[in-house]
Amino acid sequence: MRFTPLEQIDSNFLRNIKIIATDMDGTLTQKGKFTSDLLLMFEKLAVSDLQVLIVTGRSAGWVSGLVNYLPIAGAIAENGGLFYPAKNEEAIALTSISNRLEYRQELAAVFQKLQQSFPQICESSDNCFRITDWTFDVRGLSAEQLERLSSLCQELGLGFTYSNVQCHIKPLNQDKATGLMQVLQDYFQCLPEQVLTVGDSPNDESLFNPQYFPFSVGVANALEYANHLSYQPAYITKASEGQGFCEACRKILRVSGKLSN
Repeated sequence: MRFTPLEQIDSNFLRNIKIIATDMDGTLTQKGKFTSDLLLMFEKLAVSDLQVLIVTGRSAGWVSGLVNYLPIAGAIAENGGLFYPAKNEEAIALTSISNRLEYRQELAAVFQKLQQSFPQICESSDNCFRITDWTFDVRGLSAEQLERLSSLCQELGLGFTYSNVQCHIKPLNQDKATGLMQVLQDYFQCLPEQVLTVGDSPNDESLFNPQYFPFSVGVANALEYANHLSYQPAYITKASEGQGFCEACRKILRVSGKLSN
């Protein structure tokens, strides 16, 4: 499958970009960590009036703290479940849950059913900080096993996705694109063609859907999942992970005349 290199993107498109909506793990991180280059890039984007929205599968607990320490416009947690604006201490629910305790109990029961077929799966360390989904580690699961887990969840009336870190049991219609579209409309009054989406794995697939976001970028490690994505990123970077994200940002900043090298 052929992917279009980012360097071939029309510069006129990039001049219209106002928001960079990006995944976190495997897209902002480099070997699992934020680097000094990434933090410096965040600062450059902020002073250039380019807003960053993190759109991650990570838990509400992690994201609520993270959004207070980074120079970003906000973050969407749990694959579209909640939105944390940078200047608001309260989370905004993007998925309605009438009784949180009962809902968590239902998700726990589904996880136990999955363990009957896959006794090796283990609850993720951050699962206790979650509200809208339930997670377990993806490590050691084959592509065939992941497909089977997805089918089992659908049979139980729930959705399923996975990243390079975790598997997610979630509401059927909860995904990154749906959450991002709602946030853009309600809080940023921004058109999809003014947004560049960036990701690396199957739980970013909806961000690559051209019907929603015409300008999407996969960092180079997204190629590992090329055969498992229904929607492919429009463009691909040369570098992987956080270095790929910075590569995309430098391209935008050069086009805008705010980066000389």
